Amino acid sequence: MGMVFKSITAGFFLCLLLFPVVFSTPNGGLYRIGLKKRKFDLNNRVAARLDSKEGESFRTSIRKYSLRGNLGESGDADIVALKNYMDAQYFGEIGIGTPPQNFTVIFDTGSSNLWVPSSKCYFSIACYFHSKYRSGRSSTYKKNGKSADIHYGTGAISGFFSEDHVKIGDLVVKDQATREPSLTFLLAKFDGILGLGFQEISVGKAVPVWYNMVNQGLVNEPVFSFWFNRNADEEEGGEIVFGGMDPDHYKGEHTYVPVTQKGYWQFDMGDVMIDGQTTGFCAGGCAAIADSGTSLLAGPTTIITQVNHAIGATGIVSQECKAVVSQYGEEIINMLLAKDEPQKICSQIGLCTFDGSRGVSMGIESVVPENNHRASGGFHDAMCSTCEMAVVWMQNQLKQNQTQERILNYVNELCDRLPSPMGESAVDCSRLSSLPIVSFTIGGKIFDLTPDQYILKVGEGDAAQCISGFSALDVAPPRGPLWILGDVFMGPYHTVFDYSNMRVGFAEAA
Repeated sequence: MGMVFKSITAGFFLCLLLFPVVFSTPNGGLYRIGLKKRKFDLNNRVAARLDSKEGESFRTSIRKYSLRGNLGESGDADIVALKNYMDAQYFGEIGIGTPPQNFTVIFDTGSSNLWVPSSKCYFSIACYFHSKYRSGRSSTYKKNGKSADIHYGTGAISGFFSEDHVKIGDLVVKDQATREPSLTFLLAKFDGILGLGFQEISVGKAVPVWYNMVNQGLVNEPVFSFWFNRNADEEEGGEIVFGGMDPDHYKGEHTYVPVTQKGYWQFDMGDVMIDGQTTGFCAGGCAAIADSGTSLLAGPTTIITQVNHAIGATGIVSQECKAVVSQYGEEIINMLLAKDEPQKICSQIGLCTFDGSRGVSMGIESVVPENNHRASGGFHDAMCSTCEMAVVWMQNQLKQNQTQERILNYVNELCDRLPSPMGESAVDCSRLSSLPIVSFTIGGKIFDLTPDQYILKVGEGDAAQCISGFSALDVAPPRGPLWILGDVFMGPYHTVFDYSNMRVGFAEAA
């Protein structure tokens, strides 16, 4: 295939970011980028959180999003900040400059910038362990110099934009900026990230690489697709196809849903079911994002807790949760039976205030010491969030005609299964064959995940650990409730990103 040159302006954050502007000759086929795969490594995730500054930043973000369920003022940018690339399992190779300098990157539909480490990254140990872009060795480099910062859940990069050619398979885009701070990126198996999201969430409003491919006519169709090979015995990690899709990668027809909000590849999703039984929370609809840069499948704590309970996953025993059930459980049930509005119940019993559409934290200062890992007000934030979850759980049980005693016992059991925001939930590997199917409703079609698909196995033989592929993420309306469908979902289901028609499609992967 002919070479395609794209020109991207990128910024070096002690690394390097890109504004892609592509120049090319027409190339009449599909462009394939093979993906490398590594095994899910729990040690990377644990070690990444040992760094004190970033660890505290991550704990703060967990308090903010898991307890308060509040995206704050920056909205989209804050969701990017929750991403944890230490989970990533699939990587591809690109080249930057003339002649090309090679880098391993994550192809990430959940962000929009391209960045790699810069040779000007002098002060970060992480940069010594990764490939660095050297502008002086490229005949096509153009200076930009605009500074930028990107913050992620377990780290941040800062640097400046530059412009150069970037080679992606048989296509080439121009350069990247990157900086890799401290321990998080030191442990990373990748050098940088190539974002495939929309320009609306691009730092510095840099033109995403994908936009340049389309605008410069480098692809037949403004469509790209992901196929992840989930067969652990095969070396091939998968493939990204730019310009269309490979029919060998999927079975049957795709189910398409429209993009509802540009920024991420976001769409509306319906009910989530466990063995065919509704979990209740998303029956009226939730937002979802197809995110190739996230390994796990993240969703509202209300549902993830029910999933953990159904699969026997061990999470955190929440004393706040049990306190709410003990003190207010019967009252909540009686209010639901009296047909009180569910969204107002927690404010009526004094645990939240009501903002006209939902309960929000009262923001009461806590008397619990800071060294108990609760920020000021965190205790009452947790009580408000827990109350709202309990209302959903109890309402769902009442619809199944359960007795009060059974409902209270069930909700207490759910309290024991609240997922840990700092790690995964463990599952007994010997029970996999008896675990339920978890299903998602997208575009009116049911997409099932079997235990083999949503449980990640770490290690071999007697030392193997089984980890739930579900993690908790709470995003407040109007942006949420939100699901992030990462590799756990995109592995079983071939995923198409249709830029021309602003839609996302899913079909059973071949």
